[in-house]
Amino acid sequence: MKKILVPIDFSEYSEYALKAASIIAKQQNAEIIALHMLGLSEAVLIKNEAQEAKEAMYYMKLAERQFDTFLDKEYLKGVTVIETVKSYKVFSEINDVAHENDVGLIIMGSHGVSGLREEVFIGSNTEKVVRSSDIPVLVIKNPVDDFTVKEVVFACDFKIENIRAYHNAMQLFDALGANVHLLYVNLPGEQFRNTDQIEERVKEFLFKADSGKLEMYDKVAYYNDYTVESGVFNYSNKIDADIIAIPTHGRRGLAHFFNGSIGEDIANHANKPVITFKI
Repeated sequence: MKKILVPIDFSEYSEYALKAASIIAKQQNAEIIALHMLGLSEAVLIKNEAQEAKEAMYYMKLAERQFDTFLDKEYLKGVTVIETVKSYKVFSEINDVAHENDVGLIIMGSHGVSGLREEVFIGSNTEKVVRSSDIPVLVIKNPVDDFTVKEVVFACDFKIENIRAYHNAMQLFDALGANVHLLYVNLPGEQFRNTDQIEERVKEFLFKADSGKLEMYDKVAYYNDYTVESGVFNYSNKIDADIIAIPTHGRRGLAHFFNGSIGEDIANHANKPVITFKI
């Protein structure tokens, strides 16, 4: 991983992401691309009228000045930071920027839950990026001082469709030197599976994913709980995980495995950093 993309809106949440990125960048000897999207309409950018041209230039210059202050941080010393200001309005274009620059990881900040019915990602820019990104997206919701990635929980249902996400996760966590715990949450009722059924599914998945090897089989944890969300949280807290990793279907929401928007609930309500991998 040589480059990390951090979308910046100059808020405290994007600073959370920037600080986490600086720590990973120092560990990996990677560069940070700090991207600010103006969200200007195409009409403003292509019209010849002097006033509209001046308006577009004003916002471009303003963003550049904001970068001067925002990036003046002690924790960024020794890290190469490339400032980029784009006129993009559609957040799927962040994925294009990431591919053009051979980015290995996108890190974004997101606010926390402040009300019973308020969801962190619903309708937010972070959700839009996650849904459209082919590249792993790490979401930081709280201030970070000593951000470490030592213990990771990768939760999925071990369906064959998750192999791509699994491969990308293992590659990234190997680069970070993290210890990965694979997690299957077993539920009561119709979704309950006995030990033999679960083990058969996991072995089939790992056999296909790892070319016949079952070295990761002993890394699989089976956790019984009433919901997948609570199972992931409880197990992650039990082992004091640094990050929760989940596969995502992008087009249908943040991460849908089992039935419904379980992954989305996990990402919305988790206090720990969450990283998504496209299925």
